[in-house]
Amino acid sequence: MTIKLNYMKTLGLTIGLFFMFSVANDAEASPEDKTAILEIIAGTEHGWENGDGAPFRDNFLDYEGARYFESGGSNEGLDDLVTNHVEPEKDALEYLELNFANIEVHFEHGFAWAVADTEVKGKVRSSGVEFDKTGRQTFLFRNVDGVWKVVHTHSSSRERR
Repeated sequence: MTIKLNYMKTLGLTIGLFFMFSVANDAEASPEDKTAILEIIAGTEHGWENGDGAPFRDNFLDYEGARYFESGGSNEGLDDLVTNHVEPEKDALEYLELNFANIEVHFEHGFAWAVADTEVKGKVRSSGVEFDKTGRQTFLFRNVDGVWKVVHTHSSSRERR
């Protein structure tokens, strides 16, 4: 019950943030802000594909309560995400191809969010099982001392139809 309540609180916070910031004020953001966020997303894509935790450690804000969701799974904190998810996939997968497309970036008072279409393909080394999925990705960002940092991610995907 506690897990379900915590998930519902997190889901409610995410939905609340999107509702609260649904009218984006892009006038506050410079072209450099959008470029910085797109570079972070590209680095994240590279990090997942190569089992490289460096882009995550460089661009994600490490704070108590950080949570990252992927297709029903959850990592609590930056170290958990990197050491128990990103880096182990390098050895667990024969290959991983990730593509973020149709990226939309929105800004509001030191806060930003991006949504993207995702395609993820790979092959599990131990079983030889291949997967080909599509879905959606959400990134939440906070501007900390003039630098954009990821504070939350949520992805959901399913087998390509």
